Amino acid sequence: MKKHIALLFTVIISLLFTIQPALGQEQNMKEVSQKIEKLTEGLVGRIGVAAQEIGGDEVIAVNGDETFAMASTYKVAIATTVLDRVDKGELSLDQMVDVPQDMYVAGTVAIAERFPYSGVQFSLANLIYAMITESDNTATDVCLRLAGGPAAVTENLRRLGIKDFRVDRSVREILMDFYDLPAVTPEAVVEAIGKNPALVAAQVDPNPDFEADPRDHTTPNAYLKLLLAIEGGKAMSPKSREFLLGVMSRTRTGAGRLRGMLPKGTPVAHKTGTLGGVANDVGYITLPDGRRFAIAVFTNSSKTPDSDRERAIAEVARALYDFYYLQS
Repeated sequence: MKKHIALLFTVIISLLFTIQPALGQEQNMKEVSQKIEKLTEGLVGRIGVAAQEIGGDEVIAVNGDETFAMASTYKVAIATTVLDRVDKGELSLDQMVDVPQDMYVAGTVAIAERFPYSGVQFSLANLIYAMITESDNTATDVCLRLAGGPAAVTENLRRLGIKDFRVDRSVREILMDFYDLPAVTPEAVVEAIGKNPALVAAQVDPNPDFEADPRDHTTPNAYLKLLLAIEGGKAMSPKSREFLLGVMSRTRTGAGRLRGMLPKGTPVAHKTGTLGGVANDVGYITLPDGRRFAIAVFTNSSKTPDSDRERAIAEVARALYDFYYLQS
């Protein structure tokens, strides 16, 4: 009888030591979520966050199941579908692709502005590079066409088991809807956005009707699943993953967002999204010991200055960086 009691006591003590760290971890994750909400209060209109250490099981989330307008962060989903077609042998990264003028879309540092004449060709690899690193809108719409269109991108997400994530429109269509422009022509987009002061001002103001439209929306938790599917090899081959993460590590937009408050030289592979009251950033951050975590930060409906929106994202990234680093 004493042996049975001693054995039972040993089992109970073992369970207590197993449960205690788990409870401590759960409490720490709750605290970091609360810290994120406090740090970003007043800087943005609405925020959503989801993060997970690569190889870990626990998700840190703030409004993780709320939907947010993606803006250009949806370009990673397009790249994922294109690279799936590359893996299947339907496309090749070194194939040359025509970029006709009727597909030109306005955008900062864009193909449409750099190459005003017909007869332009780019390799598929360079189109993906421009789409991610410069957020080039023309390259995006060409890649979307090669992916099979918005429905094909959404179907690929469902194949990966990702719900609450939809791709519905080309960039040109998104811009036309955002600016309420009547004619879907490249000339209209270039002229309206580039020359109309009212529209230029609207680029940093929230558009409630646009954000209320469920098209091209996702949740932070759903986007996190895409990042993990890419990293885990579920979304594409190791070769394609290496290519995409290499491209994302060269992103030139949003230096003040995920990268903004991290220690100098911290490796970050990411993709930003910006439109009206929307400022987002998603990707992967590497810790000093080589561990990495995936992170998706969405901010919508912001009336604050751009600097505040970027600071909010930077605060989130730094809080999570410190949290995961201290878990070692």
